[in-house]
Amino acid sequence: MNINQIVGNNLKKMRELNGFTQDDMAKALGINRSAYSNYESGLREMPYDILDRVGNFLGCETYLLFEESEEAQNELLATAFRLTGLSEADYAEIISFKDLVKTSLKLDRIANEQ
Repeated sequence: MNINQIVGNNLKKMRELNGFTQDDMAKALGINRSAYSNYESGLREMPYDILDRVGNFLGCETYLLFEESEEAQNELLATAFRLTGLSEADYAEIISFKDLVKTSLKLDRIANEQ
């Protein structure tokens, strides 16, 4: 399996676990649904800026989208939550909030390594 397929499989798994449609994901990421569909199916490589937004939206470290290990999958699953009826403004707020949480966790990890 190539890296685009791994990322696509992880995107699909996370999208479904969170109860989002492809259209929901595309709106949250500021792209059209067909582009998102191509990323999820592994047909196209997702640009880094969009990968970063995916990580922020789903609340996971971006590198986890490239992983197939059980440990990485468990970390991805830990961030899953279900929401329905969200507006585009709600998606933007979720992305901002989860970016702050990820940054805080990174700082904690760095502090604990020293």
